[in-house]
Amino acid sequence: MSAILLLIPTYNERSNVTALAEEILGLNLEVDILFIDDASPDGTGDVLDALAAEVSCVEVLHRPGKLGLGSAYREGFLWSLERGYTTTVCMDADFSHNPQDLSRLIKGLVDNDLVIGSRYLPEGGIKNWPWSRRFLSKGAAVYTRLITRLPFTDPTGGYNAYRNEMLKKLPLSDMTSHGYSFQIEMKHLAWSHGFRIQEIPILFVERREGKSKMSPGIIREALWLVWRMLLKR
Repeated sequence: MSAILLLIPTYNERSNVTALAEEILGLNLEVDILFIDDASPDGTGDVLDALAAEVSCVEVLHRPGKLGLGSAYREGFLWSLERGYTTTVCMDADFSHNPQDLSRLIKGLVDNDLVIGSRYLPEGGIKNWPWSRRFLSKGAAVYTRLITRLPFTDPTGGYNAYRNEMLKKLPLSDMTSHGYSFQIEMKHLAWSHGFRIQEIPILFVERREGKSKMSPGIIREALWLVWRMLLKR
């Protein structure tokens, strides 16, 4: 077993998961991969089961329905902690997050407890997004920073590496986010507890295949979450 677990939630990612796993494994980083599938109706779970049967470092956690990104990552964290991993990395299944950046995220944990892949550092960026999506994403980052005072350029980003010693000390069971706002809540939790956090630049690329999971409900949850965090603090 590797010391590093890579968590990849999936919902209707049949066309991406095999190629993504092959690219990650081709980097020879000595990581295990846990795909967390929310009963994808397109058969993603079956593709992942076939992959796991062939590759010993790949496992699949099947969930009974579309339960949300936040709960998927919380279950993944628990899996990682129970099995004795020292590091957990979270990334998307659609190639928006470049596997080539994994080594830099992991290396950053030598001196930090959380490493954030940022689209908004000067050396980072976003590729192939329409202006409306860029505006929404950048606006969400600014809105979050203004209310929560988080000192990060990309509080909503989803490409993050965690030291498990930190995860053990955080009240993960108190988290309430279901959608992408989990990324904000997790960073705020680590920051408010005084852990060491670093941002590194990444280039975020529009997904190769399939449809975005963003929805009005996910946006509403994020809008209200930041106020709840402010009141709690």
